[in-house]
Amino acid sequence: MRANHRKRVYHLKMPVTVSARATLDTIRAKHRDGARIYVPGVAAEPLVLAEALRAGPELAADHTFLGIWIPGVNTTDWAGLHPKARSEQIFLGAQWRESFRTGRAGFLPLIYTRAWRWLAETPVDAAFVTVAPPDSNGRASLGSASDFTPALWDRAGLKFAIVNPHMPAIPSAPSIDLAACDGVIEALTPLPGYDAGTLAPEFAAIAGHVAGLVRDGDAVQFGLGKVQLAVLPALAGHKGLTIHSGMVSDPLLEILDGYRVAAIHTGTILGGSELNARLAADRRVTMKTVRQTHFPEAFQTLNGFCAINSLIEVDLFGQGNGEFVSGEQVSGGGGLLDFARGAQISSGGRAIFALVSTARGGSVSRIVPRLGSGAVTLTRSDIGIVVTEHGIAHLDGLDIDARAEALIAIAAPQHRDTLANDWAQMRRAM
Repeated sequence: MRANHRKRVYHLKMPVTVSARATLDTIRAKHRDGARIYVPGVAAEPLVLAEALRAGPELAADHTFLGIWIPGVNTTDWAGLHPKARSEQIFLGAQWRESFRTGRAGFLPLIYTRAWRWLAETPVDAAFVTVAPPDSNGRASLGSASDFTPALWDRAGLKFAIVNPHMPAIPSAPSIDLAACDGVIEALTPLPGYDAGTLAPEFAAIAGHVAGLVRDGDAVQFGLGKVQLAVLPALAGHKGLTIHSGMVSDPLLEILDGYRVAAIHTGTILGGSELNARLAADRRVTMKTVRQTHFPEAFQTLNGFCAINSLIEVDLFGQGNGEFVSGEQVSGGGGLLDFARGAQISSGGRAIFALVSTARGGSVSRIVPRLGSGAVTLTRSDIGIVVTEHGIAHLDGLDIDARAEALIAIAAPQHRDTLANDWAQMRRAM
């Protein structure tokens, strides 16, 4: 979809609206040898900027684009726009594979707390942000993408705001003063969302197991993906939950009504128009930055914090892989470690990791003897509970042999004997 540009000044003190190309010309005039340009991700991905760069790829030459772009959500390969463009990012996925292979995309293996510090400290010559239409005072809400931009906005050399009427003006979200911007772009483009796809039959059992671990009044976090899609409807019988999560998406609609949810703390909303509209008008919602959702102090006052996430593999030591498939980097650490350790800080907290026990039609076990070199996203001290369709393994307080036994018990039956034999061999070598 092409951007719908309209020329209008929102407020007497506002900068005149400009085209996306004009902002890039401004950056080039000030940084002829290239600039470090922050580009937001999640729901704030600036499609109008990507469109301008595809139309004039020379505008990307010598620039380094940096941001937090999520696989399955954000689609622009900023480093791929020109042979001399570069990027710095903390996730990888299929859309960035070629740029990573050629060395144009620099992958930083940072969890969210460290990514916040990186953005707060790294040089930023120019920054873009997507905002809702401003209020009568000229302030514009970051709306459904409040996570990382506040880490760097105030110290960015040049500031450009993209005013998009699709971005909801959420009262609790951070806001910016449009008068302080070096240019304002008006664009009517859809906000990126997330589609978890369809659920395999195994997720019905997984959802039931996970829901049984959550108590009324708990604080709950979900990662994006099929586990969230499966488990949220299974929590329909719970009451007084606090949703404390880096991201929320459309499955949250399943439990918004009644007394199931007492409060929602999040940095990002990744959903359709219904979810955005409902949360924008919901007084239970507080939009927060990563500094407020992922750092250790956030969990000190959250009782019963349940971090519910998924992994690609878990080994018999209780280590988790959330980034590699067949040796290929397909994601990043994200907030997995922050939330797992947050559960340890929270009184009564639980770090729960759910996964289907097999892949490739049952021929490959996702409970494995030992993770490959470099594939450890979570150490064995970070994972408290592992759930598959075959049951629940409570790992806290177990010695290494009991841990292995508990994990083998929730592996697919056809793989249990092999796993037990592999563990016996590894155990003799210790």
